[in-house]
Amino acid sequence: MATKKKIKVLVTKVGLDGHDRGAKVVSSLLKEAGMEVIYLGMFQRPEGIVKAAIDEDVDVIGLSYLSGEHLIFTPKIVEEMKKNSVDDVLLLAGGTFPAEDIPTMEEMGIDKVFRAGSLTASIVDYIKTNVEE
Repeated sequence: MATKKKIKVLVTKVGLDGHDRGAKVVSSLLKEAGMEVIYLGMFQRPEGIVKAAIDEDVDVIGLSYLSGEHLIFTPKIVEEMKKNSVDDVLLLAGGTFPAEDIPTMEEMGIDKVFRAGSLTASIVDYIKTNVEE
């Protein structure tokens, strides 16, 4: 009997954002939902995030933003993903940012944005529904 491959999620903080409580909570909850989680921690650069996603062969990259750098780093990460042909990975963003920035983030290449206070079940359901297993 073949065992089902776990969904693999990379969670990280980008740039100089030093607040990681939300990212750690989401990481724990994704693990509880049966996913494999690689937590890169804080102060990551777009190049390192995409390299880790390739090296770890992840299904999802989850970016946690709190410091207002989401409009600066999102296009850099998307550009790095394109440069490295990472086109089969779901790109999610979560954290604190203005609701009016969500359409811009989606236009930049984020598949789904979860604002602070989103129910964990909605994140888990979105990932399970949208990751091709």
